[in-house]
Amino acid sequence: MKRNEIWRSYGTDHKEMTRRLLTQARLEDLLPAPGARIAIKPNLVTPAPAEFGGTTHAEVVAGIIEYLQERGYRNLVIAEGSWVGDRTAQAFEYCGYHTLEKTYGVTLLDTQKEKGVSRDCKGVKLNICRCVDDWDFLINVPVLKGHCQTHITCALKNMKGLIPNSEKRRFHTMGLHTPIAHLNTGIRQDFIVVDHICGDLSFEEGGNPVTRNCVMAAMDPVLVDAYVCSLLHYQTDEVPYIGKAAALGVGSCDLDTLRLITCEGEPMEDLPAKSLLDVSYAVDEMDSCSACYGTLIPALDRLKKEGLLEKLPGQISIGQGHKGQTGLLGVGNCTAGFRHCIKGCPPREEEIYEGLKELALQNE
Repeated sequence: MKRNEIWRSYGTDHKEMTRRLLTQARLEDLLPAPGARIAIKPNLVTPAPAEFGGTTHAEVVAGIIEYLQERGYRNLVIAEGSWVGDRTAQAFEYCGYHTLEKTYGVTLLDTQKEKGVSRDCKGVKLNICRCVDDWDFLINVPVLKGHCQTHITCALKNMKGLIPNSEKRRFHTMGLHTPIAHLNTGIRQDFIVVDHICGDLSFEEGGNPVTRNCVMAAMDPVLVDAYVCSLLHYQTDEVPYIGKAAALGVGSCDLDTLRLITCEGEPMEDLPAKSLLDVSYAVDEMDSCSACYGTLIPALDRLKKEGLLEKLPGQISIGQGHKGQTGLLGVGNCTAGFRHCIKGCPPREEEIYEGLKELALQNE
């Protein structure tokens, strides 16, 4: 495999197609000696089944494990840290990763419990989980999906699971795009297996899956994310961390150099255009974490469909930038000083929906 290539496989037996994809892409040519410690990094943002469109299918990871073990690799670890507000241990359970642990004898590593080590990532100091230094080879297994703040999330952003929760919060105060780009200079992805089976095209946590039954393999995370932009009908510059990562030397975002190789099955028709739900006008957002913002937007969409969004008494404030401030209406603990605050870190979607619905009905 070359760095300008993305290999694709289509089918419904996701474990077997992953094994065959890795064989045809010749992952073994890139691997270190069999005694090496290999980490597999899925996306388990929240404890929800992969069929919801937000988490990496355990069958894909099973295919990777079987491929590696058949070639003598036994020192394998699955490493992940869910987003702030959810517990990785629950995600491991709900998403089928405890079964992988028992079946294949691999180690599950909850990076929410790891200490961070300060590292200079090409001019930006970031805290990265110290376990990253223990690995000889990192296989990134992101889900191709949309994101309510950055439009898309795939290879580059998935590295956020390898930083402590406190650093995840700080990323949002830094504007997300710059720290994501610099993070990828501090953590090297050696190989990427993209779960493009049924990702949600709007939200990181899933809920509206779009079936594609595709698994992809690549080496360049920047090129992968640039390709994802094209699939989801975005220009690369609409996701600034991609260009920033390219400028830092992480990879190339030049799609003219991309060589797509389909090794099994037939590609499906183009994905439908998806855009962020048109409810952002109702939000005063300042440095909010993805978990908090990601639960607010679908709650607002429900209210809009019921004709209640316009009846709220004002904009909803959310985010760390509102700490210590006062106002009328806020969501999350950062707006605890507001007259009406739906508390939580993050609050659940249902709590937000019910709390805002009550206020809207009072305003009728």
